Amino acid sequence: MATSVTRRSVLAGSAGAALGLALPGPAHAGGLHPTSVSFTLDAKTLDGGEQVTSVTLDTSRLGPIDPAGLSPGTFGVHAKASSPIPIAPGDLIFSEYDLDRTVTAARLDRHGNIVLELSHAEGQLGGGTLGYIVSRGRNVRLDLVYTIRQNTPLARRHGPPVTITQFVQGRLSNPEVDAFSHHVSGSGMKYRLYSPERSPRHGRRPLILWLHGGGEGASLTDGYYDNETTLRANRGALGFATPEAQRIFSGAYVVAPQSTSYWMEDGPRFAPLIREIVLDLVRRKRVDPDRIYLAGCSNGGYMSLEMTVVYPDLFAASVPICGVVEPLGGEGPPLITDAELAGIHTPTWLVTSRDDDTVPPETNTVHAHDLIPGSLITLYDHVVWNGYQFPGHWSWIYVARNDPSLNGTHIWQWMARRRR
Repeated sequence: MATSVTRRSVLAGSAGAALGLALPGPAHAGGLHPTSVSFTLDAKTLDGGEQVTSVTLDTSRLGPIDPAGLSPGTFGVHAKASSPIPIAPGDLIFSEYDLDRTVTAARLDRHGNIVLELSHAEGQLGGGTLGYIVSRGRNVRLDLVYTIRQNTPLARRHGPPVTITQFVQGRLSNPEVDAFSHHVSGSGMKYRLYSPERSPRHGRRPLILWLHGGGEGASLTDGYYDNETTLRANRGALGFATPEAQRIFSGAYVVAPQSTSYWMEDGPRFAPLIREIVLDLVRRKRVDPDRIYLAGCSNGGYMSLEMTVVYPDLFAASVPICGVVEPLGGEGPPLITDAELAGIHTPTWLVTSRDDDTVPPETNTVHAHDLIPGSLITLYDHVVWNGYQFPGHWSWIYVARNDPSLNGTHIWQWMARRRR
């Protein structure tokens, strides 16, 4: 669902191509030829969203670099991030930037490439890869242009020092995101899919369906539909693809469809389109139809509830996170009626935070818990992880880290034990 403007730290991304000129001085290695080096933007999806955390320079072909000659001051890094679509006058976008990134370390990787570690942290401006357009309630992948400058020549173990004359920006690399393949359903809905490692010891695998929040929807009026922000804006889907989760679920497929607008905008119409993706995976992959699990946050929390109303026998378990039941603002009919909630018999574990000022807990998550027979609930006071306090609406962070627990059983283990 559309989140508050504090979503400036919810990030997702892409990389543009850029050229950066090197330090004036010796123009080449060995005095003969200009030296061009490509570089990769290395990103990680933090709990608050994706950030570029380092830059890897493809320097292995220059010959062995002397690591003793590397320091944070050897190179400088400038980053510019701008919206990929026009921003209307008076509108706001978080978080464009045009600044120098602080290099905290310079090292050689095992291939002999130079890695420039960049300062980054939750909520820190200047590393994010997604901007949030306030009027549209959407995250968009920012156009990223990184410029590298060399401040001192590179010492090599053999031969003269090297000054790089040209830096060429390459791709954005995020191994967790890149592990999900791109797909489009028969109805035209885009989705990302993580496939577990093959093992002769396992037969059919579980399937975990992740439904994103409103900020990760797509198809703006200009047709923006990226199939990216569902994985880059938060760790919701990525959490289930981690080694820990894969071990708990004995190897699971993870699918993350992207809405063509908001799930809440027309949930009953989206429900069969999501089901189409699920059933297609059951047919084409080694998916166990008795172990299909469902989780979603905010807008996707509503859609998780909607799916168990429309398809009561499809899922083995459901985890709606800070989901919407009553219309925000209190006007209009409920999105899911009391009778529909009372009729849900899919095992359900609801999660939210008491300080959620986007989706009020009492009239939504708590209300749903009171009506869904046998449902479980975890209520946090605040959303805090690794000492950083996030907005109260972001309780999906806890589920992505397998934190909710009742009577010693954590939420992933609870899901994995359910069978349809």
